Amino acid sequence: MLKTKIALALSLAMAWALYPVSTEAQPATQLKDRRYYEERGDIVWEVPTSDKFIAFTFDDGPDPRRTPEILKILEENKAKATFFVVGDRVERNPEIVREELRLGHEVANHSFHHPSFQGLKESSMASEIAQTQESIRKVTGHTPALFRPPGGFYNEKLIHISKQNNLQLILWSWHQDTNDWRAPGVQRIVNKVLNNARNGDIILMHDFVYKSSQTPEALKIILPELKKRGYSFVTVSELLSHKVAPRNHIKVNH
Repeated sequence: MLKTKIALALSLAMAWALYPVSTEAQPATQLKDRRYYEERGDIVWEVPTSDKFIAFTFDDGPDPRRTPEILKILEENKAKATFFVVGDRVERNPEIVREELRLGHEVANHSFHHPSFQGLKESSMASEIAQTQESIRKVTGHTPALFRPPGGFYNEKLIHISKQNNLQLILWSWHQDTNDWRAPGVQRIVNKVLNNARNGDIILMHDFVYKSSQTPEALKIILPELKKRGYSFVTVSELLSHKVAPRNHIKVNH
């Protein structure tokens, strides 16, 4: 037994020498758990509320084909939503962004080029956010109050940059990621939302999915059914105004 233990120790020592484990902290290990960021108000995944409100959010647009379709369906169902727009698409489709605001929807920041923020320098993150803020302001006169990073990536630097720009970092309810960008099928999108719907949800969808009309088709089924269940559809900022703060909520000045 002693010989076996000594042999194991020597093997581990050799493995450490040949393939040392990096002591550099990886992004995940640098972060606190979700509760920490929620209590501080740094990041919002969903909104605790007793009111039957749900926020639909649409990423990656505006798209000249799908976004108007979605706007029409929302209007037919008296639904308001939040559009997390990509800056370079805003500059190519300014009239759609203006129409989103005219109809009472919320326009929010989703970066300028939609890069992966993982591994981006702090200056590049800041530039992506600032460029989009400026693009939206030029096109609409409106300055967004919300930001969603592509892919939902975040770290301490990005949280800090968001605060510097007076932006609330918004993600989505983990049980309401429709994966519609994968074009999984209309019924799968429908089932994901309807089977998991609850007060304060922030639902993740996309108004730009390459060669797919599944998102608007799913909305035609989802919205009427949720209305029957007594839900109303509001912007994220409206949903935030109905938040019930937990007793241990920590107020942090941005």
